[in-house]
Amino acid sequence: MRKLIYGMNLSLDGYIAAPGDNIGWSVPSDELFQFWSDQLQATDLTLYGRKLWQTMSSYWPTGDQQPNATPAEIEFARRWRDMSKVVFSSTIDKVDWNTRLVTGDAVAEITRLKAEDGGPMDIGGATLAGVAMRAGLIDEYVLATAPVLVGGGTPFFTGLDNWVNLNLVETRTFPGGLILTRYETRR
Repeated sequence: MRKLIYGMNLSLDGYIAAPGDNIGWSVPSDELFQFWSDQLQATDLTLYGRKLWQTMSSYWPTGDQQPNATPAEIEFARRWRDMSKVVFSSTIDKVDWNTRLVTGDAVAEITRLKAEDGGPMDIGGATLAGVAMRAGLIDEYVLATAPVLVGGGTPFFTGLDNWVNLNLVETRTFPGGLILTRYETRR
């Protein structure tokens, strides 16, 4: 059975984007960017909600061709293009770059994918992750918490019907006072 991991940068008050979808506060240091790139390398499949997919697919297909691209960004762009991806959306009808579109029941499809043999899967996008969280499908949470309060926006965590008990498995500090924590779901 595959492991499903939900991880993103978030503000200290728990938001992945400030009002207006502003993520200007979450620009990662080189070290944090490398951490996320290494996570991508270790992932067999990434699951995206529509909104995050549109953000990622608007930049990373050509991210390695940007004039100021760092070696880490070039590596990330190539990994991103090559890896298998699934986008869950009922409002778009086409995806590219080694990606498959799912328009049906996200919980059923994620459950099916988890039951397959293979390496870890990442899930991105607050709405999609919230659906998986409420269904008890997420095995690990990775929070890269920035020392900023944004006061509102898109929350990392969604409202839950039941508690989710977790075990802390890692803490790490990064430049600029950012703290990374990893938790596994206690089953």
